[in-house]
Formats: sequence, structure tokens, C-alpha cells
Amino acid sequence: MRYVQLRAFHHVAICGGFSRAAEALHLTQPAVSDQVRKLEIDYDIRLFDRNRKQIALTPHGEKLLEFTHRLFEVEQQAAEYLNAERTLRSGRLNIIADTPHHILHVLGPFRQKYPDVYVSIRSGNSTEVLENLYSYKADVGVLGDIPDSRDFDATRLSSTPIIAFAPEGSEAASKGSVTLKELSSMPLVLREEGSKTRSKLEEFAAKKGVRLNAGIEVEGREAVRDVVLHGGGVGIVSEAEFDADAGLVKIPISDANLMMDEALITLKERRDSRVIRALQPFLKS
Repeated sequence: MRYVQLRAFHHVAICGGFSRAAEALHLTQPAVSDQVRKLEIDYDIRLFDRNRKQIALTPHGEKLLEFTHRLFEVEQQAAEYLNAERTLRSGRLNIIADTPHHILHVLGPFRQKYPDVYVSIRSGNSTEVLENLYSYKADVGVLGDIPDSRDFDATRLSSTPIIAFAPEGSEAASKGSVTLKELSSMPLVLREEGSKTRSKLEEFAAKKGVRLNAGIEVEGREAVRDVVLHGGGVGIVSEAEFDADAGLVKIPISDANLMMDEALITLKERRDSRVIRALQPFLKS
């Protein structure tokens, strides 16, 4: 097995094709194709399904990609460690968050110290956050609970209760507080399955013998807020994410003292990444 063969395979897999991989590696397409072909021949294995328009990883290719992700991440970490210049003069910080709200206070100070680091923030539910971290598509994730897995380092950002909310002047808003049973008879606007806030409340209600039904299901916290604001029903959110300035009223759930621990998480195997190390001090300030 040769390094150049693994490197060629890795870039074809992450770039989605031989031409793009060749551009990324500053090689010709035939050279990249030849390295991948030799790797497949040497080990009598098929790593890609090929057709005229696109390629796709085979199950063997998907497994090998897990290893090459680690291989080239460690290579990058070693290069950073050996680099005498310890400050970040360039680079990219990829963040995926169930709600960016919890990390916004960090970004200003971080950018002031590292103005040349490009920061990308994408939204996703808890399932998508974990998937993006495992696949190295994101450096750090923000989600509404600390995962049980030993694969992650976690820093708690906040801890607030799950609440309901409704438009000002609505019947639900006038109640002051609601019980789970009352919620079960209300038209609920819930996030998509995979949302930790939703699953935590539904699991708790089920244990109490109460079934909560989504009258409307939408993707993303902002979409829930907009639907509720326009009279679509009663929403569910952690109190830290509640927007009191949007014509909405928060409603405590009197018999469900459920707390959401919003956390920033990273893969332990990536804790020596230079950009992740640079972010950590701002989380503690």
C-alpha cells in the first residue's frame, strides 16, 4: 500500500469525482485514476461504483474512507505541531449547530483575534450534528444535550428548561402555564424528528401516559417560530432559544421540569486540531 494511492482515493471520495480530485491534488486526472486503480488491483477490491456521469463509494470504499479521514487528519495535526508559527494566520472553522444562538457570543472575540480564519456556520438537528462531526464535514458542533458517546469532548454552554410558546393575545398565551395534558389537546408546531428538544419532551410525556401530536412539523427553530407567530399553533423550544421580541409569549410547562443542556462538542481524536484548540479559550471566558 502506497501513501499516494490512499491520498488519491481519499480525494476522489471527498471531492466526488476524479477530475475534482485531480484539481485538488494538482495532478492530471489519468494520474489520479491510475493510483486508485492500482490500489483496487493490489488488494482485489472495488472501492467505487463508476458510471458515465458520477461515481459512488462501495461499502468497502466507505469503510476505507473512515480510516483515511483519520490518517490525513493526523497528518495535518502533525504538520501543525511541527510548524514553528503557533498562531492562526489562515484556515477554516466549520460549525454545525442545532441553534447558532448559543455560540454567537464567542464568534466576535474569536474573529478579532483570528481575522483571517474563515468561519462557516450551518444549521442541523442533533442527528445531523453528530453525522457531520463523524464525517469530518464540521470541526465543532452545538446541540441540545451532551452525548453519551465517549467519542466526544463536550463543553456545556447553557442549561435551560423546555417551554411552550404562543402568539401574544392567543388563548394559549393567556394561560400563564400549561400541563402536559393541556398540551396534548393543543395544535402543536414541532421540529422535525431528530430534534433533541422534541424527542426529550415526547419521551417524558409518553412515560407520563400523555401523547403529544404534531399538528404541523417543520424543519428548523426559525421555521417553528414563524409558523407559531402566524397562528399555526403552539411551539416548543428551550428557554435559551426563545425570542421574546417577536410577538410571542413563553409558557412554562408546569409538570415537566425538563432541562436542555446546550453543549459544544468535538471529536476527541481531533482535540489537537489547531483551529479547535484556538476556539477553546473563548468558551471559558
